[in-house]
Amino acid sequence: MEAVRYVAIGDSFTEGVGDETPDGHVRGWADLVAQGWAASGTPVEYANLAIRGRLIGPIIEEQLPAALALKPTHLSFNGGGNDMLRPRADANVIADHLTPVLEACAANGIRLVLLSGANPSARLPLGRIFQRRGDELCDLVEKRVADRDDVVRAYNWPDITLTDGRFWSEDRLHMNARGHHRVAARVLDSLGIEVPEGWWDLDFAGAEGKKGMAYYREFVGPWIHRRLTGRSSGDGRTAKFPTWTPITG
Repeated sequence: MEAVRYVAIGDSFTEGVGDETPDGHVRGWADLVAQGWAASGTPVEYANLAIRGRLIGPIIEEQLPAALALKPTHLSFNGGGNDMLRPRADANVIADHLTPVLEACAANGIRLVLLSGANPSARLPLGRIFQRRGDELCDLVEKRVADRDDVVRAYNWPDITLTDGRFWSEDRLHMNARGHHRVAARVLDSLGIEVPEGWWDLDFAGAEGKKGMAYYREFVGPWIHRRLTGRSSGDGRTAKFPTWTPITG
């Protein structure tokens, strides 16, 4: 069976924030995809260059060249979530960043796996604004790949099930283990790979999130402070799997 070299680029969604294992490792859907792929009997090498907090511009400028240098067979891409949280977000500008990814994958014979993030709007302050922006961005992205049958689509934004709070971590912005397993199931299914039993709706008892002012103190306040000071949650962080890691099934 032909070996797969799979690299993932993106932000906290792809890094796996919210799906922390007991030993402190940040896992997430991309790690799970690599594991599920290997479990199907396919030899898999895996790299994950995603870093939390990254805007879509730096993802393209920093992570895409590094990913191409690895000479992958498959590349998954998601970005723009952090851009959409900015006051002057422009969905057209964000969607335009997809062009170099499409061109690079086509030029290098790489199979592109394109994801949209899950929709957290129902639980966020100003959720209606983010809902509208997310809907617009998804439409614009699909228009840009409408004639690309070679692109694997794994769209999570329209998944109503994923809006349920049981799929989300305490900060309401990142998915928990249950959410990441469902996204991994969608990616594997889109690739034509058998999904491990239970991944679509993992039996997972998530912690009840903080409410009222406790939520704003722990999560919203620090986020606003980072915006005001020009800092990012990913400052000083490096990719968790910057080189090829063999994955066993």
